[in-house]
Amino acid sequence: MRKRAISILAYLVASSAGLLLAVLLLDGFRIDFVAFLLAVVIFSVATALLAPLVETLSQRYVPQLAGGIALAVVALGLLVTALLMPGMEIGGIANWLAATLLVWLGSLLAQILLPIYVFKELKPPHA
Repeated sequence: MRKRAISILAYLVASSAGLLLAVLLLDGFRIDFVAFLLAVVIFSVATALLAPLVETLSQRYVPQLAGGIALAVVALGLLVTALLMPGMEIGGIANWLAATLLVWLGSLLAQILLPIYVFKELKPPHA
C-alpha cells in the first residue's frame, strides 16, 4: 500500500513537472496558480485512463503509432484538462504541439529521476 501511494505521488509530481515546464517556456500556455493543482490531478487521471485505451486502439488500427503513444496520450490529456479547466489556456496550434512535447519530456525526465533521487522505494531491484 505504501509503495502504491508513493508511486501515485511520483506520478503526480512527474505530471506537475511537465506542466510546469510548459508554463515556464511557452508564452501562450497559462494555468492559474490555484487551478494548477487541480490541473495536475485532472491531467494525471486523464493520461492514466487514456494510456491503455490509446495503446489498444493503436495496436488494433494503427500499429505504426506505437512509438508515439506517449505523445498521443499527453496531447489527449492536455485536451481533456484544457476542456475541464477554465483557468488553463494552451494557445494556438504551435503552442499545443510544443506543450505536448514539453509536458511529455518533463514528465519523462521526472519519472526517470524521481525513483533515483527522491522515491528510492520505487527503484527496481538490481538483478
